[in-house]
Amino acid sequence: MRDSIVILGVFVADTSYRAERQPRIGETILGNSFVLGPGGKGSNQSVAAAMAGADVRFVTRLGRDAFAEIARATWAKAGVTADVTEDADSYTGAAYIFIEEATGNNAIIIAPGAAGRISVGDVEARAEAISSAAIFLTQLEQPMAAARRGLEIARAGGAITILNPAPAAAIAPEMLQLCDYVTPNESEAEGITGIAVRSIADAERAAGQLLEQGVGAAIITLGENGVLYRDRARCVHVPAAAAGPVVETTGAGDAFNGAFAAELARGADPVAAVRFGCAGAGISVTRPGTAPSMPSRSEVEAFLASGSFN
Repeated sequence: MRDSIVILGVFVADTSYRAERQPRIGETILGNSFVLGPGGKGSNQSVAAAMAGADVRFVTRLGRDAFAEIARATWAKAGVTADVTEDADSYTGAAYIFIEEATGNNAIIIAPGAAGRISVGDVEARAEAISSAAIFLTQLEQPMAAARRGLEIARAGGAITILNPAPAAAIAPEMLQLCDYVTPNESEAEGITGIAVRSIADAERAAGQLLEQGVGAAIITLGENGVLYRDRARCVHVPAAAAGPVVETTGAGDAFNGAFAAELARGADPVAAVRFGCAGAGISVTRPGTAPSMPSRSEVEAFLASGSFN
C-alpha cells in the first residue's frame, strides 16, 4: 500500500520581526522582538505532514551556508527525509516576516535563493520517488515549470496530486487539470478564477470555477472562517478550529496543507482530512513561528477527541 508523501518546495530561513506596525518607505521604527527560524511553504508543509505521522520526502535546493544547517536540523527533528541538491553558486533562501503585534497578522517578502533555481531536471531525477508516492504536494515558490513537471510525473504514476497555489500566480488550465486537489486561500482563489472571495458563498462560486477548469476538488482556506471543500459530488464548509488565543498566523496555511496531506495518505475521506487539517492549523496559530508551531499527530487527535471542534 502506498503511504508516502513527496513534497517539492522551498526552504527559507524566516527572519520574523514583531512591531506595532510596518515602517513606511524611508522610515525606521523600533520592533518588539526578533526570531530567526525555519520557513518556506514546502519545508513547513513537510514538517507539518511528518509531525502528523506521515512518511515524508522533501525535494529542494539549498546553498552551503549556516541557513542550510538550520534546514537540515529542522527536518531531522521532525523526521522528514531530505532530498537536497546543494547549490554552491547560490544561497539558502530567506524571508522577511513582519508580524503585527496586536493581531498576529503578517506580511512577507521571500528571497528563495538556491530553491529559486529548482529545475525540471531536479524533478525528473526524483521521478521514481514521485511516481511511487501516495501523494505529491507542491506550491509555487519554486519555478512553475518544476512544479508542473512534478505534477505530470505524479499523475502518470498514479499518485494523488495536491497543488497549493501560493504565492498567487496565473496558472494554465493544463496544469490545473493535473491536480486532484487545489488548496488556495481567498486571494489566491481570486487570482486564478477572477472571483473575489469575501464570503462562503463567494468561495463556493470560486470552487465551482476551479472544477470547471479541471481540478478534481477545490479546497479554499478562509482563515478564521474555516475551509470550503467542493468536488463534483459535495460542497462542505468546515469551520475553523479554535484551539486557543491566536499568537501568530504565519504558518497556518502550511499546517493545514501538511496535516491534510498526511491524513489523506492514511486513506481518510477528503472531508475528514480537511477537518484534520483545520485542527492542525487551529493548534499551530496558538504558537509562535512556522515549522516550530506544527502540532504532533497525538495533539491533533486529542483536540478532535475533546469535542472542542464541532
